[in-house]
Amino acid sequence: MLSIMKYTRTTLEKTENLFKENGYVVRYEKGSFQSGYALVENKKIVVINKFFDVEARINTLIEIMSHIDLDMTMLSEKSVEFHKKVQKQVAAA
Repeated sequence: MLSIMKYTRTTLEKTENLFKENGYVVRYEKGSFQSGYALVENKKIVVINKFFDVEARINTLIEIMSHIDLDMTMLSEKSVEFHKKVQKQVAAA
């Protein structure tokens, strides 16, 4: 999905921060998720399969972003820039 960005722990942390700055809790747990993740919207909790590698975790978080409305006013400047970069990558893919 992200052709130019690298799948690193730093990229994962930046992606997680987009959720955290919007009040979401990102957790990694084992479970029988059909899609590899569960989204508890009324509690703002994202649960991702803990056996996913860094690349799968990043791709899953980006997929979840398309299903929720992130409040851009709650994001730091760095997070806004990162979000724009991710959105460009997704649009180009």
